[in-house]
Amino acid sequence: MERTYAKNVKEKVGQTVLIKGWVHTIRDQGSIKFLLVRDISGIVQTVAFKDNPEAFELIEKLSLESVVEIEGEAKAENHAPGGTEVGIKTIKVLSMAPPEIPIPVVEKTEAETELQKRLDWRWVDLRKPKNALVFKVWTEMEHAFRQYCVSSGFIEIHSPKITVCATESGSELFEIKYFDKKAYLVQSPQLYKQMAMASGFEKVFEVGPVFRANPSFTSRHDTEFTMYDIEMSFIESHYELMAEEEKMIVAMLTAIKEKYGEEIQNSYGREVVIPKLSFPRITIAEAKKILATMGISNERGGDLSPEEERGLSTYAMKEFGHEFIFVHDFPANVRAFYSMRLESDPMISKSFDLLWNGLEITSGAQREHRPEQLEKQIAEKGLNVESFKDYLAFFKYGCPPHGGFAPGPTRMLMKIFGVSNVREVTFIYRGVNRLTP
Repeated sequence: MERTYAKNVKEKVGQTVLIKGWVHTIRDQGSIKFLLVRDISGIVQTVAFKDNPEAFELIEKLSLESVVEIEGEAKAENHAPGGTEVGIKTIKVLSMAPPEIPIPVVEKTEAETELQKRLDWRWVDLRKPKNALVFKVWTEMEHAFRQYCVSSGFIEIHSPKITVCATESGSELFEIKYFDKKAYLVQSPQLYKQMAMASGFEKVFEVGPVFRANPSFTSRHDTEFTMYDIEMSFIESHYELMAEEEKMIVAMLTAIKEKYGEEIQNSYGREVVIPKLSFPRITIAEAKKILATMGISNERGGDLSPEEERGLSTYAMKEFGHEFIFVHDFPANVRAFYSMRLESDPMISKSFDLLWNGLEITSGAQREHRPEQLEKQIAEKGLNVESFKDYLAFFKYGCPPHGGFAPGPTRMLMKIFGVSNVREVTFIYRGVNRLTP
């Protein structure tokens, strides 16, 4: 018999169905026993009576989170989850769980198990429907991202994750032994995205892992994470990149809201808001003045601190009624060596950040494509020009003006679900002190 998922039982009332899943809860009412069975689609109620002694006795031995296979008749039942239940004819245990599990899947109190313990037992923690929803939404978000890119003429690339030189600086590199040589895990596909521009691809995107040896313990940082990367040729300025990204964000959020908006609201109390075009834009110089009037101190010079990001998002909501705001034209000394400078002021880069409800989710910039200027900027950053000889070669045989940006999907998910820690929306988190599971 073909399996029926929990969400589809209601379509088969009056029919015999086969369901498979985990024992979510057990309710023993003497002559009747109820099992709530959970699969990836939802939860269905099943019921056994004393006149089925084989099933009745097996249920008495069952433990929560055991994996079972149940065959029975689907019936309408207003008091059951989804309005249906399955009268058990046969039940088979596919995998018996121990009586005690390390962390609860169904929390008995409002206070959830401490995060570090949940991360220790992440594969059990992910069984919670609320947590599984995060990855269903991520799947839809990534599908919408790819769909937007492909329909807009972008080519997908898969760049190497082992390199001989730094992408941005040498301070956050994971060094690895590569046969008899020294190599590094990539901080970003940036250099290879630019190679694709020199290759004439014109517009590319990539979904892939990046690695940062950042000794940070904050709620927004990790050492391995996924990035969505975009690069575009023949741009006039970084303003074109901002216009492209805001359209992309709208497309992604629209897809998420249509498919999962109601579930997100029910599980997390967060409405998915489709932002209006165009997003507010201010320069970093304007941002610093605004923050000063708000009494927020300037702790990072030409860059933004987390407190400043939150302040600017408060300003964006108050002044524009908008969850997003672009901050652009950062000083060149706080941006990567490959950021192009303003013609009118070489101390300023053609760069931007996108903030969403108090969190930076994207950095982007027009890139420098002139090899002689790139050499100069690499040296200014105190990097070894010789280490970048292969990279510099990309630009010596004709390369168009180009630029790009890189949204962070886990940070986007933090804002979609209104959670404060990137660990909650990462499948398996990697940080300074976490290499397991």
